[in-house]
Amino acid sequence: MTRLQATYQIESPVGVARAAEVIAGEQSTGTFVRLASETDDLRARSAARVEAVEVTGASDHPALPCRLKAARYEQGRITLSWPVDTFGPSLPNILATVAGNLFELAEVSAIRLLSLDIPDSIAAACPGPQFGVAGTRALAGVDAGPMIGTIVKPSVGLSAAQTATLAGDLARAGIDFIKDDELQGNGPACPLPDRARLVMQALDAAAQATGRKAMYASNITDEITQMWRHLELLERLGATCAMVSLNSIGLAGLRAVRDRSPLPIHAHRNGWGLMSRSPHIGIAYPAMQKLWRLAGADHLHVNGLASKFTEPDAVVIEAARSVQAPVSGSHAHAALPVFSSGQTPWQVGPTLAALGNDDALICAGGGIMSHPGGPAAGITAFRQAAVAQAAGVDVRTHAADHPELASALDAFQGAVSRS
Repeated sequence: MTRLQATYQIESPVGVARAAEVIAGEQSTGTFVRLASETDDLRARSAARVEAVEVTGASDHPALPCRLKAARYEQGRITLSWPVDTFGPSLPNILATVAGNLFELAEVSAIRLLSLDIPDSIAAACPGPQFGVAGTRALAGVDAGPMIGTIVKPSVGLSAAQTATLAGDLARAGIDFIKDDELQGNGPACPLPDRARLVMQALDAAAQATGRKAMYASNITDEITQMWRHLELLERLGATCAMVSLNSIGLAGLRAVRDRSPLPIHAHRNGWGLMSRSPHIGIAYPAMQKLWRLAGADHLHVNGLASKFTEPDAVVIEAARSVQAPVSGSHAHAALPVFSSGQTPWQVGPTLAALGNDDALICAGGGIMSHPGGPAAGITAFRQAAVAQAAGVDVRTHAADHPELASALDAFQGAVSRS
């Protein structure tokens, strides 16, 4: 494949086929009238091409506000393609091409980018994840099974010293991974340099006792030059992970971090609902995550089963599987899916079963910290649930002689009813 392809779900007052032509023109060579310099030769070389049109239905009213009025709003799927020579491996310009002005066109009353097919030439020119699953497992000291993680809470309000104390306690309790909350950056109340220094001291001390150093993802989200300074600091301190908020720093910011990072990049998608929640507009996760992986994300959040958010379980699993699927025909660039948001041991088995493997990071806040037996028992309960799944044993049966798991299942029974 030598052209970039994008598939959309659309609705249009002028018909699906006509809307496809308008989008192709708007997102490549065209304007509202043909110009003298827009020759047939130029179009053949540079124009977007309509590859497929499928009409799937119609509505008597528009899904979104639309200036053009019609008695019938046709619905369907379209696939467009672009020659790679028009943008090369520039991820910001690829995004501008496949998800730019098309959302504002009057000829569409709904449009959603569903998928991207990436040519090998683009995948080969982008760095992709530096560590991925294998590198993360090595740094976290977890050879098999899902990695169990947690988030520092309260989100803000803890001092650097309080954060370090909590991190040290969790590390001694046996946690694999800890992350800053996305709301905790480099503010005056808890500066990143102070927090990172004290946290790493606490983790190093815990490692002396346990023989294993928990991975900690410090939130370095900031201006680009400041993120580079944060990375240098983390490397000096012996840190093993850095976290960024994807939608805050953008593709260019993510690539800038990847180019300078000696650490795995834990990529948080906070704000994702703005682009994805409506079925009538935005971008589906399987499309966007390819660009994030090409830019260098090692870990990607995918939400969680029976979570506190609105996404149904099928969408969560589709997202997780997409993170592990090859980004192009010849380039895997696979990343680690991160499940979070209201997770308890009840969700461990269904999550791993639906994913089809145990290459996952399962993060839980209250599901660990609020265990009746304390955080260490909470971590143990998650691991016991994973063992039950691997053995093909019902989690309730396994809990009969595993008290930590039994207490967790009783305490978090409500997690079952959320799915």
